[in-house]
Amino acid sequence: MHSLPLLTRAARRAVPVSQSLPFAYTFRGLASKPPHETTPKNPSYSPDSQSQREPSQPTSPPSSQTAEKPESTTAPETAPLSPASLSLDFAPPDASTERTGARSSKDSLSSIERKRRVMARFGVGMFAVTLVAGGIWLGRDWEEGELKERRLTPENAPSTRWGRTTQRFTSMFDYFSKPAWSELLPPPLPPPHQRPYTLLISLDDLLVTSTWDRQHGWRTAKRPGVDYFIAYLSQFYEIVIFTTQYYYTAYPVIDKLDPYMFFVSYRLTREATRSTDSGPVKDLSYLNRPLDRVILLDAHPEHTSAHPENAIIMKPWKGEARDRGLIEMIPFLESIGIFKPPDVRPVLKAYEGKDIPKEYAKREAEGKKQFLENVKARGGVGMGGGALTLSSLFSSGAKASSVPETYLEAKRREAQAWYLEEQKFLSEHKDEFEQQKKENEEAAMREMSGSLWTTVGTLMGVPPGVPAPGQNAPEARSRA
Repeated sequence: MHSLPLLTRAARRAVPVSQSLPFAYTFRGLASKPPHETTPKNPSYSPDSQSQREPSQPTSPPSSQTAEKPESTTAPETAPLSPASLSLDFAPPDASTERTGARSSKDSLSSIERKRRVMARFGVGMFAVTLVAGGIWLGRDWEEGELKERRLTPENAPSTRWGRTTQRFTSMFDYFSKPAWSELLPPPLPPPHQRPYTLLISLDDLLVTSTWDRQHGWRTAKRPGVDYFIAYLSQFYEIVIFTTQYYYTAYPVIDKLDPYMFFVSYRLTREATRSTDSGPVKDLSYLNRPLDRVILLDAHPEHTSAHPENAIIMKPWKGEARDRGLIEMIPFLESIGIFKPPDVRPVLKAYEGKDIPKEYAKREAEGKKQFLENVKARGGVGMGGGALTLSSLFSSGAKASSVPETYLEAKRREAQAWYLEEQKFLSEHKDEFEQQKKENEEAAMREMSGSLWTTVGTLMGVPPGVPAPGQNAPEARSRA
């Protein structure tokens, strides 16, 4: 009775392994795919039909051959297994590429983010409008008085819109590079006190030179003839010492050159220069003097790069005891003061690149020769010998000079006589000048004693102790 179910159960257990669990699937495949059932070859066979036939049609017990030898089925071809395919490590699918159906935060912005975007676009638009409007405004035509304020002339001022825009834009950032004052010199004195020309003289390697040694430290030497050079030319020029040194090192040296401020009208130091990448530059457009009557005497051409047409470059003096550079330059500068050309720049251009003392001496000798020939052609009547003058009528009968004087020589003789008079005046009133100098120094010390405004001025860029333009004008000088 019970043998039939047991045989049936055994027959079920004898089903081939390839039908119940095909080995074509790897362990990774088992983890991701469920195995599918193998469909039996006999279409009439099914578990339901078998269960229906069991009670009515008993089956004979399977033979041992049937149990031991299952039906052969065709198994699907599989790739050979490798150690990598047997691994249980597998990468999960990329979740970023999958969409769940919900709306992304990128697709919908919050109200704050929308406001930020609107404000950013508005700011960019306003910046663009401001940039265009500013370019139009900066490129407008020059207004009345603007050229004078910017120290430009209609000839050298930019005439294009881009040039005007660039000029106005760059001028906004030159606060720390331009001189400390908008006008370096005060307005000219009324005639006849104002000299017709202004002579700017450098200090370093031109009037003085400094040396250092272990025994004495720093020592400053005056160039031969410097005292006569300054005193004599002060008759024709407004003498201004213009140096690139700072005021606290330059002023003591200038005080030794002109202790009573009798010949040097003004002093300009490093604070009056323009700062550039190549060093300080003497910008004459801030001088408050017409440039057609300004001569800049310097030993360093890089300091005169702003106005080379007004500059005379001399050889630097390095302490030679027999140097005569200043004395040899006097006749040329003296002739400009005597003949008074309307513009000194063409005169300087004619001597550009030449040894001015030698070239001028040559031309003066040629002029003297031509003058004597003209006098001889007129029968010896000229400026000097042979001419009937008031002095000859009341003279003692001394023989006059056989060589007549030129106009230049006559004026030179007068200037030399005036120089001797000035030196005599200084010698006679030396004590008075010394007393006045002492009083001025004491007054300056009282003004500088711990002043709060001095400290504020130092922080603002105006050096303490530097007089504003016009405060160091010589008061003791009263020459015509």
